[in-house]
Amino acid sequence: MKKHQKHANITKPDLGNFGRNEWAIIGTPCGNIQQLAYGLIDVLQKSFKVAYVDADHKNTDEPDNLEGDNPALARGATLEYTDKISHHRFDTKAKLDTFQFRTLFNEQDLVLVNGNHFKAKSQIVVIDSRKEKSLEKKLDRLTNVELILLEGEATEVYPFLKNHLEYIKEIPVFHFSQKQKIVEFILGKMFLAMPKLNGLVLAGGKSMRMGTDKGALDYHGKPQREFMADVLNQFCEKTFLSVRSDQNINSEYELLEDKFVGLGPFGAILSAFQKKPNTAWLVVACDLPLLDEESLQFLVENRNTSQLATAFHNPETNFPEPLITIWEPKSYQVLLQFLAQGYSCPRKVLINSEIELLHLKDSKVLMNVNDKEGFDKVMNNDLG
Repeated sequence: MKKHQKHANITKPDLGNFGRNEWAIIGTPCGNIQQLAYGLIDVLQKSFKVAYVDADHKNTDEPDNLEGDNPALARGATLEYTDKISHHRFDTKAKLDTFQFRTLFNEQDLVLVNGNHFKAKSQIVVIDSRKEKSLEKKLDRLTNVELILLEGEATEVYPFLKNHLEYIKEIPVFHFSQKQKIVEFILGKMFLAMPKLNGLVLAGGKSMRMGTDKGALDYHGKPQREFMADVLNQFCEKTFLSVRSDQNINSEYELLEDKFVGLGPFGAILSAFQKKPNTAWLVVACDLPLLDEESLQFLVENRNTSQLATAFHNPETNFPEPLITIWEPKSYQVLLQFLAQGYSCPRKVLINSEIELLHLKDSKVLMNVNDKEGFDKVMNNDLG
């Protein structure tokens, strides 16, 4: 008998307490944690959107090491959150937990966390005699230790830490003062964490103006949807065809059925993220017969994973072109937020978000063909 499942089996994004890439620095006084975090922000903010999470240190036994009201922001962080005990800065008295944090930190590439006060998906443990007893009481927070730092005169990892971490021999060990090595470690981790790229050919339209299936039109010796998928597949780990549930299509490419019915391309993009929320999606419409390999290579090579999306500027509309766009995983939540506000236009999302906007030398590749007249012009090479 099939087991009853109460909730839908939806693939969850690979998130921690705050974001996709987060490290709690733990095991040393908060002033040291701040010093290390600020030093890392100085360097990492050149490549990533970096956030910092901390708690208020007033009325504690430790000196207040804050430099001004927003020291992390002053060093280039793009978001700073401080638990002020009586309220929260970005200032709200509302209770915040993981679900609220993930929304607020959605567009951050990297979150550095004071692990003495907060948990995070990964940890950097500092061996500092001043916090040895405190660290021993917080072993439950050490779920994925990726780096160990020796502070001061420390030369050995605590015995209780060796017992707790079965894989301790595989963990790199640096000195707390070796900032460059720590930066290189994090950069390496961020490179490995860069979302893989999948391709999505939008082939689920009803082709009302064309009068026949646009995806089946032959511009290049095969159905256009297959041709476009072949081109995308050169740049993507896997390519899918976005289709309606009532379409009967035979293809070597996996069909990705639209789950957000009636929303057009917007729903197709959301359906792709619902299936694979941890990958980026190179989304291309099937009615772009002039779009070529060179243009897509330019798009992929100039992809900015720190932004919500990477898109071409369309000089005809003077707006971003949403249907030749790389949508990063962080855009999933933003697309849903726009939908919740009653908007289902992917172009509106791009216009009102931080994106990487590219300019093509020849904008003819952006030409979409929706009717018989346009089809004849392309076939007769009558493009003006």
